[in-house]
Order: sequence, then structure tokens, then C-alpha cells
Amino acid sequence: MRTAMKRSMGALALAAAGLLALSACSGGASAGGAGKESAKKTTAVSIVVPADPGGGWDQTGRAISKTLLDEKIVTSASVTNVGGAGGTVGLAQLANEKNPDTLMVTGLVMVGAVETNKAKVRIEDTTPIARLTDEPLVVVVPAASPYKTLEDLVKDIVAKGQGVTVTGGSAGGADHILAGLLLEAAGLKGADIAQKLNYVPNSGGGEATSLIIGNQVSAGISGVGEFVQHIESGDMRALAVSSEKTVAQLPDTPTITDEGYDVVLTNWRGVVAPGGIDEARKAELERVVTALHDTGAWSGVLKERGWNDAFLVGAEFDEFLAGNIKDVSATLKNIGLVG
Repeated sequence: MRTAMKRSMGALALAAAGLLALSACSGGASAGGAGKESAKKTTAVSIVVPADPGGGWDQTGRAISKTLLDEKIVTSASVTNVGGAGGTVGLAQLANEKNPDTLMVTGLVMVGAVETNKAKVRIEDTTPIARLTDEPLVVVVPAASPYKTLEDLVKDIVAKGQGVTVTGGSAGGADHILAGLLLEAAGLKGADIAQKLNYVPNSGGGEATSLIIGNQVSAGISGVGEFVQHIESGDMRALAVSSEKTVAQLPDTPTITDEGYDVVLTNWRGVVAPGGIDEARKAELERVVTALHDTGAWSGVLKERGWNDAFLVGAEFDEFLAGNIKDVSATLKNIGLVG
């Protein structure tokens, strides 16, 4: 079975019920005042990174802030880290946010974490603003690891189960999903995957990096941009990337499909605002993020980080997000990560 979540999530099936729920979140009472106040030009934004420093969300939030300020799109763009539970701690905090000009970084990781943590506050309770990037993941091992290929690692997990540890981001996130999909592609089914997979979650990329370099885990999974410097330095060995084709940053690293496992997965990131803001405020935040996207500086960030431009805004992002939530929920059930 080919597990290409990027492609299946793009198909969407236009999940009508989810789309209606998301659209409803964009209307109603404003989080920071309604009427004429909502239509004022945004000159300052508050950026919430729902993770500890060091990972992809943190890199994204700080890149957004720097570009907005450098390009004089806004005069203030503070960044606050609220780590924990795959972003669901930050998500819960956003539900009580009174400042309507707040942008919280989100993405595939949070979609999965909402399901695995059975979070009371869901992404459907926010106001979708834009999808910005997507990025392939990379499977790595410590430099001194005996695993020379992805097959070596996967076969050992199947044989030894809990004796092989894999670290990455939060439980239910992209890294965890990819680990489950690899075992599914190796022939395991839902309950067996959950039993065999010894996954060590982290709320920030720095923690996973320390575990891998310190030889405290057997392998790790994260976005290419988070691990590339450690691969180039020789502290980690890359086994495979999760994209359809090899990536420019790691030209000598094969894809997972090249290694014989029919799995393709990319990790998208974007921003949402508090639920309940009115349409005028949503449109203004979309204007700010669109202005960010259209700058040469942002294009430079994408190239430097190895992120793909996956920009979606307005109804297109609403539709994508509804479909993504539906698809991730189904995938997590299929690979035994949720009941």
C-alpha cells in the first residue's frame, strides 16, 4: 500500500462537515473586540510557538517574526514559546487569547497530537489563516550506529520491538506517524505496530538531537532542516528521507521508497488565529501573512531551511485543513496509534 499522505491530504474529499466547522470558527464574536476595531490595520502581532525552542515550529515562528519586522510589514512581532503535548498546551492557551492579532504556529504535528492526546480544544476551534511550508522528514541514527540502511533499522524493530528506541517530536506528530507507517509498510498491522514501536517523544527538536548524538536512542526522525547540520558534521547518519524525490540538502540520502518501503510523508506548517475573530480581522491577518509570503526575504528563508513553499490562504486553506484532520485521524487509527 502506498502511503503518500501529502497526496491523499491534497485530495481532501472536501470533508464538508469539517469545513463547515472550520468556517464557523471564523465568524461570530471577536476575540479582541468586534465591529470597526476589527477592521483596523494590523501593525503588531503576537506569535505563539506551541513548542519548546529548537524545533521546526520554533524555527518557523522566529523566521516569521524576523521577516515581518525586517520587511516592515508590522512594527512588533513578539514570539512566545508554550511547549507541551504536541502543541495542544499552546492550543488550549490560544482558546483563551484576548488579542485577536495573535498567530499560532501549527501543522501536521498538532493535527495528530489533538487525536492522540484527546485534546478538549481542537484545531477546528481556531481560525485558519494560512499554510506556509511543507518539509520532508529524515530518518537518522547516531554516527556510531550499527545500522547502515533503513532496512537494517526497520528489520531490527520488527525483530526486537521495544528493544529499539526511536525518538522524534511529540506523540502523534509527523515523526511518530512516519515511524508507524514504516512498520506498516514492513508488514505489521495496527496493534502489532503499537506493541513493537518504542517511540520517545519530545516537545522540542533540541531534546531529540541530544538523545541521538548522545547515543541514548537507536534512531531519530525529524524535519530535514532540523537535522541537516548534524548530518553534515558527522554526528548523525541519514538513512532515508520521506519525500518522493531526493532533497537538495541531502543529495546522497535515498528516499524511503528507494529503500523499499512505499511511504511518502511531508510535514506542513502554517498559522492559525484565535477562534471567534470576525471576518474583517481574519482578512487582515491573511493580508499580513500574504505580504510575508510575497517577500524575497521569505523566499530566502525557504531556500536556507530547505522548506517547500506550500502557501495556501482563505478558503483553500480551510478546505485543506478540514481534509488533513480527517485523513490524519484515519491514518492514526490504521497504524494503531489511537483507538
